[in-house]
Amino acid sequence: MRTELVISADSDRADIALLEDGRLQELIQEKGDDSFSVGDVYLGTVKKLATSLNAAFVDVGYEKDAFLHYHDLGPQINSWGTFLRRTLNGKQQSNITNFESTSNIEKEGNIGDVLKQGDQILVQITKEPISTKGPRITAEVSIAGRFVVLVPFSNRVSVSQKIRERDEKDRLKKLVRSIKPKGFGVIIRTVAKGQSAEELQVDLDNLMRKWKTLHKSIKRSKKPVRIFREMNRASAFLRDVFNESFASITIDNQDLFEEVKEYLDGIHPNASKIVKFYNGPTPLFQSTNVDRQIKGAFGQSVSMSKGAYLIIEHTEAMHVVDVNSGNRTNKAENQEANALQVNLLAAEEVARQLRLRDMGGLVVVDFIDMNSAENRRLIFDKMTEDMKRDRARHKILPISRFGLMEMTRQRVRPETKIVTREQNPDSLVEAPIQVIDTIASKLGALELKEVFVHVHPFIEAYITKGFFKSVKKQWQKRFSKRIVVVPRDAFTMLEWRIMDKDNKVL
Repeated sequence: MRTELVISADSDRADIALLEDGRLQELIQEKGDDSFSVGDVYLGTVKKLATSLNAAFVDVGYEKDAFLHYHDLGPQINSWGTFLRRTLNGKQQSNITNFESTSNIEKEGNIGDVLKQGDQILVQITKEPISTKGPRITAEVSIAGRFVVLVPFSNRVSVSQKIRERDEKDRLKKLVRSIKPKGFGVIIRTVAKGQSAEELQVDLDNLMRKWKTLHKSIKRSKKPVRIFREMNRASAFLRDVFNESFASITIDNQDLFEEVKEYLDGIHPNASKIVKFYNGPTPLFQSTNVDRQIKGAFGQSVSMSKGAYLIIEHTEAMHVVDVNSGNRTNKAENQEANALQVNLLAAEEVARQLRLRDMGGLVVVDFIDMNSAENRRLIFDKMTEDMKRDRARHKILPISRFGLMEMTRQRVRPETKIVTREQNPDSLVEAPIQVIDTIASKLGALELKEVFVHVHPFIEAYITKGFFKSVKKQWQKRFSKRIVVVPRDAFTMLEWRIMDKDNKVL
């Protein structure tokens, strides 16, 4: 399998597309000011206690208070409180080797026995704000690296459950215990499997530098403040998914290009060779066919091969996927065999759609009815196998008697939503032909000798039709400038933009 990463970024956002064998599998959209992202650490203030929920609401600067349950306090919450107070008073160094930890809190205690209104507390975002809900947080702050996760005020060393080999688990535990700093616990990630002591040591050293940065950033403040930010999404994504299958990483932003290159040099020798800088006249997502795939993958109806398709509906409570055979040519022996073929295709596409849209919570898939218990088992096995590539925690139940498959998927950030339908322009906008005159008026006001007109492919076809008498040729003659018309799959019908050779909007 050939894996490619395409990153298009500017000053206020970054779009990250993961392609496997040329097919779009994941899309991450990061805004420039991406506050309250998973992994960010805040100095917050307890606003109120909800004893009926055994939880507290903490002000971290978001419009809605963050939710902190008792079970998310962590056993060493009292040690964290002491550490915070001493740090704010200038009496605590980043070195916690000789720090006297307090006893663990009770597993099933009451939030009121640990926190009170007005307390300042260090918290970490575990779930981003979604819909009307504020962020979900934990008081057990950790710092994630490529191979391990550093957990202050703990001595425990644990291994990812996805590493099933007993010998490898024991090897990693023994190795990490010999190199971990005192006063810190370590969670060994799945990607650490087979790694040497040198690689793990480098990762731990990097995490200790981040810990010192976090400690240095803690300053007395009456307002909630972010004191530590998780790395940008591009680097964090690479940290979690980078492996030997990556063939290329293409980036169109110089600063991000240098940052990613530097990061890869630090985690994998010679990996930076696959990072390429793109500065072509055509937008990166357009030239790599990502825009076209986005348009086809994010609609309510998702097409599959031979006429089969999915209908995807979203509600506040759940996501519902309906599988339809459509006008698919039936070459199977009977209806049961045909249903099996369509359902196998659908299982693969559903697994892709969950990753692509980052759909979380409860998901219900209505497969085409099958009478055979063995066939239903095949669909369950297929879905389980295809979901193995999904990094989000999930649980899948077998198909019920009604042909429904229920599953849950970890939800840590809002679902990726892209509008693919366009409104009928009747009475909402000017006559479409007026767009041509508007573009011409803009071109006439520009003094540049070369401009790039970005429009929807249909508009591009109209502007460029005819070799000698095209609208484009008329514009070039009228305005005495070179005009390049660029079709943009991502644009709506009447959307347009004029840019210079450096892709700056004019």
